[in-house]
Amino acid sequence: MSTHLTDHRFDQYNLPDSLLQGLNQAGFQQCTPIQADSLPISLGGQDVAGEAQTGTGKTIAFLVAVYNKLLTEPAPEHRKPNQPRALILAPTRELAIQIHKDAELIGNQTGLKLALIYGGTDYERQQKSITDGVDILIGTPGRLIDFFKQHIYNLKMVQSLVLDEADRMFDLGFINDIRYLIRHCPDPTQRLSMLFSATLSFRVQELAYEHMNVPQHIKIKSEQRTADKIEEHVYYPANNEKIPLLLGLLQKEQPTRSIIFVNTKRVAENINAWLTGNDMPPAILSGDVPQKKRQSLLKKFQDGEYTILVATDVAARGLHIPEVSHVFNYDLPQQAEDYVHRVGRTARAGASGTAISFACEDYAHFMPEIEEYISHSIPSEPVSSELLIEPKAKAKVERYGNNRGDQRGGRQGNSRHNNRNRNQHRKQHHSHQAKKAPADG
Repeated sequence: MSTHLTDHRFDQYNLPDSLLQGLNQAGFQQCTPIQADSLPISLGGQDVAGEAQTGTGKTIAFLVAVYNKLLTEPAPEHRKPNQPRALILAPTRELAIQIHKDAELIGNQTGLKLALIYGGTDYERQQKSITDGVDILIGTPGRLIDFFKQHIYNLKMVQSLVLDEADRMFDLGFINDIRYLIRHCPDPTQRLSMLFSATLSFRVQELAYEHMNVPQHIKIKSEQRTADKIEEHVYYPANNEKIPLLLGLLQKEQPTRSIIFVNTKRVAENINAWLTGNDMPPAILSGDVPQKKRQSLLKKFQDGEYTILVATDVAARGLHIPEVSHVFNYDLPQQAEDYVHRVGRTARAGASGTAISFACEDYAHFMPEIEEYISHSIPSEPVSSELLIEPKAKAKVERYGNNRGDQRGGRQGNSRHNNRNRNQHRKQHHSHQAKKAPADG
């Protein structure tokens, strides 16, 4: 673990005792590079725009600065309970939940009140968490604006503002919402602002200059975009070999905890059906799974109840899941940058890990762009007959969203066995027996 830590310690920064106590209890003594570089600036009251690859400790870097600001600079006496002193914005629910979890972890001795706000669930409970009194407001833009326009809270007393994964805000189309909220905060000279991003692109830097007070730029350089302890491999299977190959590799590698990334919700459901039918039931994290179910599945995966997580890119950023030994790119990502975010789920905090990618017929053409982006070639492995396991039949699994009526599963990852089932299904349909046919999706 020491390879990803510096000689800088949290106790050398003259932090409030209650904050230092929380950090110690959570096991944080030494700083990662992004923490060691950013904290002297942010604790000194200067704005920070930080660029660092995923898994580098960005969340703790800005949380320590926020807590220090609020604990060392008391709020005005006329502040109302529903006027937060800090606003932390995240692009996704999962990231907001993780930030809140980390804030609870290191801030449990501070007495500061947290509120977590995101769409899709718990409307009244979240509203009450603000009206009962909030110091640090953490959330996603949509629900935050909804509550703001209803005057459930205002931002006039914000002493610290954080934008996490700023580049993702642009990707997801939230940037106008972000600007709306920032404009209702005090002037940049009256608050401590921090922006963190996987890349400080021109548009992200423009946002920083527009809404921050001469931020100091920090970039954690690395010779490789992927962590140096990730062992990478790529296989070139035919589409109908992907499920047999996945089953064979799971059996061969015996991962302690793995994430399988796919490009569509339908493929996630398809893999769920195959893995469940082959005695490897996974948890699924995709946009169609209801929010409460997603949180429950994610917690079970984090707790080790599930050892396999199938995810679309909604889970690729911000999730701190310990001891992920393997990442599988069942579908190659269509953006080279997403490859880095995906494989960054393993080999975190100095651990080692394995990233295995399938460059299939549909996505192999993205491989050169990925290798150019990460500045090295990924060793290819043969798709040998020993690795191709004849799968047992798919299981019937719960479906979510618009796919509920689609009985044929995903477009990708169908083995020859499934193709035979499809042909059989069509024949049954033409002989007016389809109503009695078992679902093969």
